[in-house]
Amino acid sequence: MYASQRRRLLLTLSIVLGGMVVAMVAAGHFVEQSALHDESATVRRQLRLYAQALQQRVDRYRTLPQILALDPELRAAVSGPLSPAQVDALNRKLERANNVTQSSTLTLINHDGVALAASNWRAPRSNVGVDYAFRPYYQQALATGSGSFYGIGMTTSEPGYFLSQAIVDGAGRAQGVVVIKIALAALEREWLQTPDIVLASDAHDVVFLASQPEWRYRVLAPLSDRDRRELQSTRQYADQELLPLRRRLIEQTGYGGVLADVRDPPLGAQVLWQTLEVPESGWRLHLLHDTRASAAAGRAAAIAAAGAWLALALLWLFVQQRRRLSALRQRSRHELETLLQQHAEELRTAQDGVVTAAQQANAGLSRSLEHLPQGVVVIDEALNLVAWNSRYVELFRFPPELLKIGRPIEDLFRFNARRGLLGPGPIEAAIERRLNHLRSGKPHMRESEKEDGTVLEIRGNPLPDGGFVTSYADITSYKNAARELRSLADALEHRVAERTRDLAAAKREAESANRYKTRFVASAVHDLLQPLNAARMFVSVLRGQVREAGSARVVDNIDGALAAQDAILNSLLDISRLEAGSLKTQVRDFALAPLLDTLARDFGILAEDRGLVLESVPTSAVVLSDENLLRRILQNFLSNAIRYTPRGRVLIGCRRRGGWLRIEVHDQGPGIPDALQHEIFEEFRRLDDGVANDRGAGLGLAIVERIGRLLGHRIGLRSTLGAGSVFSVTAPLGDRTAIARQLPAAASTAEHGNDPILHGCRVWCVDDEPLVCEATRTLLERWECRVDFAGGPDEALSAANAEEVPELLLLDVRMGAHHGPHAAVAVGGTLATRATGDPGHRRTRPCPARACAGSGLGIFVQTGPPACLACAGDADVDAARVARCQRCLLALTRPRPAAHAPI
Repeated sequence: MYASQRRRLLLTLSIVLGGMVVAMVAAGHFVEQSALHDESATVRRQLRLYAQALQQRVDRYRTLPQILALDPELRAAVSGPLSPAQVDALNRKLERANNVTQSSTLTLINHDGVALAASNWRAPRSNVGVDYAFRPYYQQALATGSGSFYGIGMTTSEPGYFLSQAIVDGAGRAQGVVVIKIALAALEREWLQTPDIVLASDAHDVVFLASQPEWRYRVLAPLSDRDRRELQSTRQYADQELLPLRRRLIEQTGYGGVLADVRDPPLGAQVLWQTLEVPESGWRLHLLHDTRASAAAGRAAAIAAAGAWLALALLWLFVQQRRRLSALRQRSRHELETLLQQHAEELRTAQDGVVTAAQQANAGLSRSLEHLPQGVVVIDEALNLVAWNSRYVELFRFPPELLKIGRPIEDLFRFNARRGLLGPGPIEAAIERRLNHLRSGKPHMRESEKEDGTVLEIRGNPLPDGGFVTSYADITSYKNAARELRSLADALEHRVAERTRDLAAAKREAESANRYKTRFVASAVHDLLQPLNAARMFVSVLRGQVREAGSARVVDNIDGALAAQDAILNSLLDISRLEAGSLKTQVRDFALAPLLDTLARDFGILAEDRGLVLESVPTSAVVLSDENLLRRILQNFLSNAIRYTPRGRVLIGCRRRGGWLRIEVHDQGPGIPDALQHEIFEEFRRLDDGVANDRGAGLGLAIVERIGRLLGHRIGLRSTLGAGSVFSVTAPLGDRTAIARQLPAAASTAEHGNDPILHGCRVWCVDDEPLVCEATRTLLERWECRVDFAGGPDEALSAANAEEVPELLLLDVRMGAHHGPHAAVAVGGTLATRATGDPGHRRTRPCPARACAGSGLGIFVQTGPPACLACAGDADVDAARVARCQRCLLALTRPRPAAHAPI
């Protein structure tokens, strides 16, 4: 049995470990190949940019030799002998031209290949007088009219790219050649900015440009004898030693890339080798990209696959264990039932044998009782002994002289009673009860336990001709087995109950930790937003005082940075609320057109500011959703579309799909790779190719995904690289007849705080943050309000008096031990009591302000002296929100009747 268990354990371990290895190898290989494929595409694009830069640098000078070949002075110079003065004039002319064009050198060569003049005539090693007839660019120009050649200079020993143009006379005969040399060392310096290795090779596979010096003048393929003779005759690389580059190509990776192992010069890891032909030059550009990032991604994927496989294996083993335990309980129960049935059958068979043996014994065949396993006694109609077996004597240890045929059974009962075998109570009553039962002639069955723990099953049956037979079976072993099985079943049930309690406790702990986390995040965000909002109000005041354009831009940048931080903190708070399930939804039927029109109007200004066009497709659809949460989803879609679209347009519209409506936002951005389309919905994951300066924190789409899950709306994404993306949310269609009549919104007044009705308005600001109080005081004084008090709640209660009653009271909801609405009641009641002397006048009731919907502010109107404006929710009130609530302030400062209805 132990060998079988060991083999089963080894087989299970082999399957788990083997599967883990296979999963690691498969996942690692797949992810690494995918990463190499993506990197090949990226390297290919980068290589095209390098090729364009090289081509543009050459094309910049390509027409210069053609223009110089038309110069009359140069044409005259190659048509005849020159005097020293003419040579000097030509040298100075070429020098001036070279300074203007910023090329390396300009050289004028006659028909014999000798340089007549050069721009470097002042240098100790000048080109003047040097024979260049063997150079290919000179020979090509005489043969075809123009030529090109890359090589090391004969006199300067500096490499460069030579462009030549023949100077012809009126008959079209070549009289000379003008040559320009271009230095490409600047390209190599630009290539140093990338961590990759960039090479350029010629038609002979000789590397002549490299981002790292040790790679320059390396031969990518063995040179033939013809190539060696040609290089020697043209002295293309002078006396420079050409070293072989030893590499081993491993496999193709896509987009023309090859995985290679470079041994000389040595590299620390395998590289992705990408090659691109440069048109018209016969050159090739090479880029060697480090693949360690792809290998790391493969290793991470392998580890993740191993973890997933082990988790699945452990889950499978856990399920198997539960199944085995369940099967064990079923088998134990079945064995117990089978044992009971077998014992009952045996007892019935034994009882039948006892009755048969008793009849035989009653007929004088007492020996037939000896083979029975039970103790048996037979009495006649007069209750006297007739027959018995040895097992009966063994069970009760009767003395031999007591057992005689014809002895009354009452004597045996008395003998057992004296030994305490008849149980507690009076002996005579116990004996009489048993005798009466025998006289009745009724069958019976009972169990009796002796002092030594032996359990006897006693069965009695009447005989057909009168008399009674009683059997005594020892069932002690059966009782012990049944007790052990019951103990095992109880133990298994206890273990299951313990596991259930542990899981319930773990669930409660997780829920408690989640609640504590939510409270901590809300408290932390509140504390962080207090100084942040104060800073934004100071910036708002500073913007009104700055007049210089440069300072205004600095103020705008500060405000933008503070707004971005505010958005990040609010996003963190939204994530916490969504995870804790504390965000309540208000799902109803509403028309979609007003929501889309508002979004198109608000984001259209932002799109226009960035040179984009935002289009909205009209719709008459009605949806069943939460309007505020749906607006939040579409705001994130539009914000990302504008942020990542460099040019073009953004489109928002909807499509019907059966009983559902899919709202889509199309952009013309760079697109999202397939590998990132799931990751961008995770926290703090964002793309790095946005065109806007206000890069997000990577929380917007994570919030969208959670809101969609909360509402039961499917979030969709389709994207094509280079063509753009389509984000969508699918909501159920609503019932048009169920839309409630909406009351017209009140007319907005004094949107910017310059209404004269605010001038001189007496205001109190109550907040436990001194910085917020100071910022609010500065902002209100800018609106020409009179701020009589700005401090904490305790100071406000102390400062309340009847002579200086404020018209407006601004309070923070969270002020340590004080609650905003309660503080409003206390301060307002104190002012009312001191003003009127009536304590019963201290009633303050909060009324919702429709004018401030969505602004995070609530209005507390009281029947006494001041009107109260309290910061509700998270106390994230800034200058913009206070400005949006100025219409509420104006409504409160106007004369109103004694009893006030909600604003």
